[in-house]
Amino acid sequence: MIHVVPLAQCAEQPWKNGGGSTRELLTWPGTPDWTLRLSVARIDRDGPFSAYPGVSRWFTVLSGDGVELSWQDSTARLSPESAPMHFDGASAPGCRLLGGATEDLNLMLRQDRARGSLQQAQPEHAWDAPAGWRGLYTADACTLQAEQTLTLPAHSLAWDDQASAGAWRLQAAGPVRAWWIAMEPIPT
Repeated sequence: MIHVVPLAQCAEQPWKNGGGSTRELLTWPGTPDWTLRLSVARIDRDGPFSAYPGVSRWFTVLSGDGVELSWQDSTARLSPESAPMHFDGASAPGCRLLGGATEDLNLMLRQDRARGSLQQAQPEHAWDAPAGWRGLYTADACTLQAEQTLTLPAHSLAWDDQASAGAWRLQAAGPVRAWWIAMEPIPT
């Protein structure tokens, strides 16, 4: 069964450093011992990311002018048009806003428990994910064709942790900003 989580139903939690806030869409299988964590953050001012040792992170800008992330030996500029960036959560980059506040989608996976990906979704292209957990986050209203057909409101997550074989397909009347999310548990 596919679950739908509208972002509007997720409580906003201010950051301890005052630099922004987070709305947690999902911690799977639950908190505090999560394997997958998916959230939307609002970054209001420059500052470092929090360090998450043992966690793989994916980050993509949903709205705003974007950010510049900086590590000791590299920098990356990300805007709403950029592909999602993957990095080690232990290396907490500095973050500089390129304009005003941004809104960002964040995927975190515990490295010892799962592998995964966050990639831009293209309407009408079939997407097959490995067996396990899969999802779709959409910033725009669209239709998801999977085991069932769902009309998704803007800024919502559709996910299934018992995904059966078969492609998911995104349909929209016009351009749509959406991302496929896959997670495959590492056998113990």
